[in-house]
Amino acid sequence: MKLLKLVPQDTNIKFLRLRLPFFIASMLLIVASWGIVAVNGLNLGIDFAGGQEVRLTFEEGNAAPVNELRETVATLGYGTPVVQEFGSPNEVSIRVPLPEGVEDTPGAATAIGNEVVAAIESGYPDVRTDGNQTVSGKVAGEFSRDAALALLFAMIAVALYIWIRFEWQFGVGALFALFHDVSLTLGMFALFQLEFSLQIIAAILAIIGYSLNDTIVIFDRIRENLKKYRKMPLPELLDLSVNETLARTVMTSLTLLVALLPLLLFGPASLFGLVAAITAGLFIGTYSSVYLASPILIWLGVTSDSFVPKETEADIQEKKVLGEL
Repeated sequence: MKLLKLVPQDTNIKFLRLRLPFFIASMLLIVASWGIVAVNGLNLGIDFAGGQEVRLTFEEGNAAPVNELRETVATLGYGTPVVQEFGSPNEVSIRVPLPEGVEDTPGAATAIGNEVVAAIESGYPDVRTDGNQTVSGKVAGEFSRDAALALLFAMIAVALYIWIRFEWQFGVGALFALFHDVSLTLGMFALFQLEFSLQIIAAILAIIGYSLNDTIVIFDRIRENLKKYRKMPLPELLDLSVNETLARTVMTSLTLLVALLPLLLFGPASLFGLVAAITAGLFIGTYSSVYLASPILIWLGVTSDSFVPKETEADIQEKKVLGEL
């Protein structure tokens, strides 16, 4: 029985032939994405915008009915709530957005929390209230700062890792590709005004990891081929390397897509933003690995002898002694 091959072994697609038009298009998309973020802004969730948090314990149950609670609180008209297990399975944290100006009115935010508790108690008499507090804008600001730093440090660490493992040109190429991926993801959320929460930060970090993995596989093959085909023009060598790893890229992407599509189409609304971000990042990351991270090596001066060790004066003298020169 023959193994299924989604990509023929002799595939020879000229990816690098259109490297300049795709690079220009990518630059325009990056600028457009940040422009949309600047004009529309991000639809910040409670994690970043603040809100009212209620903590409850279901004393007679083994697990809290998270989905039912989310539907109950959503009917109160305060926007999409964030309902999560907090500690034990029968403990939950519920956060709802606060209407504009509520934080400036003493007792108004607490009253909203009491309304949430009353709505839940009417259907679950065994519930116990453990807390009813306001998540201030200051705390939300700290979340925003920490999230931005997490993304920045992740990208810098990735660039340093690739710089050490390969050459500095590879690190620059990977960093630029990751910046492209993050920019387009943020632009998508700003354009469609999808809720931007800590879940989305996790999704962006996952996108960085996936894109990096794909990029490193291609870079490793490029390094091998640079040693093997010393006289091959670099654009042809890059095309060869991408084609040789294409079967792995397609299989990995399809496998992930098979898992993501059911969640995207039939999954709960609370996971839509997370799944949408990872699904978009799957295509964006694959594209950037091929059309950004690889072609930039040409413009940064990578040559066929980039990975050939330089001969020292001692090596030359040794060859003279041995009669090789």
